[in-house]
Amino acid sequence: MSFFSSHSIPSHIESEIQHRAAASGTLNCYIYDTAPMREKIAHLVQIMPKGLEVFYAMKANPHPAFLKAALDANAVGIEIASLGEATKAVEAGFTANRLIYTGPGKSPEELTWSVENGVRTVHIESLVEAHRLNEICRKNGKNMDVLLRINANFDIHDAQTTFSGGSKKFGIDEEKLDDALPQILALTHLNFRGLHVFAASGVLDVGDLLKNCELVFDLTKKIEKTYSNVKCDIIDFGGGFGVDYLETGEDFNPQAYADGLAAMITDYGFEGRHFVLELGRYLAADSGYFCTEILDIKESRGKKQVICAGGINHFRRPAALSINHPLGIIRTSADKIFDGQIAVKNEKVYFGGPLCTSADKLANDVFIEKADIGDIAVFGLAGAYGLTMSNQEFLSHARPEEVVLDSKEFDS
Repeated sequence: MSFFSSHSIPSHIESEIQHRAAASGTLNCYIYDTAPMREKIAHLVQIMPKGLEVFYAMKANPHPAFLKAALDANAVGIEIASLGEATKAVEAGFTANRLIYTGPGKSPEELTWSVENGVRTVHIESLVEAHRLNEICRKNGKNMDVLLRINANFDIHDAQTTFSGGSKKFGIDEEKLDDALPQILALTHLNFRGLHVFAASGVLDVGDLLKNCELVFDLTKKIEKTYSNVKCDIIDFGGGFGVDYLETGEDFNPQAYADGLAAMITDYGFEGRHFVLELGRYLAADSGYFCTEILDIKESRGKKQVICAGGINHFRRPAALSINHPLGIIRTSADKIFDGQIAVKNEKVYFGGPLCTSADKLANDVFIEKADIGDIAVFGLAGAYGLTMSNQEFLSHARPEEVVLDSKEFDS
């Protein structure tokens, strides 16, 4: 259950919504202001321990405005997981040597592009991928720096999404390293540089992520002790910084993470190594709002159903993860369609879209003070995993506009 009043929506965002609501046509759009993202990147660059590099995981939002924000705010580079993302990152101004390529199932075409264009590192997810990449390098007369992604035998139980522990499609199981790593080290066109261990996403407890770092450091020492000719110069922790979608007041504390990691680097004697964070949701979430007009309100067996112009075809994340995003109502004082039409007043209601499926949920059991047909529902923290995560082609509704507001010039 989550609610914020219209007063909690930044004034320039509210003004833009009101302006667009007053224009002709049904309002259904995303509004972006990347100033919060720029500020977060700049803050992380300032506070993180020496050797740690911040990459933007563009899967969170590949819109050019977000890529430009990452570029302007001095993110080291972009984490990509497809050739399409690589193309967009380069078009935004990132050279290929500022890209790190992660994710399972990289195609031969994608690996060839990576070799020919010189991406910074390719993160190997399997022995098949390692041999495939090595052969492509051989044919091109080049070598490639690689990290080995490991499916560690630990996980973070309270995380929104876990990527390690159990049977996973990500990486090579930790217990299979003694078989896999010697084979990878023997591939003459691959330069083994280190490890990629991404345990979980959406973690709010700093202690959990620091425990992950400790376990990764322990694994690093174990590997280097077993293989005397191996040094893990680069350690990629993935992302994991959580966002407080439920507005509990327990935001992730990056300073505590930075301080804890710095102390751990010293304790393990890992000074001089490179450490990588691939952050997406944490950087992008509060730079976007999904705004959709209320088309209908009806009561069904004791509960109000609020039907909006956009649903999971435009904003799928609340249904996919079974959570409510912060939700505010912009009042428009629209004329009533007929005298008997109902409204929402101080009650918990269901928000859905116009799609012909019961899965079309935007929010459930959310308390709303007042809402009428014609008002605008504004979903906050929608800058990450919004439109591109959604079922855009389902029922062939028009794509919502993505509106980028001009922010003050960022001062790096």
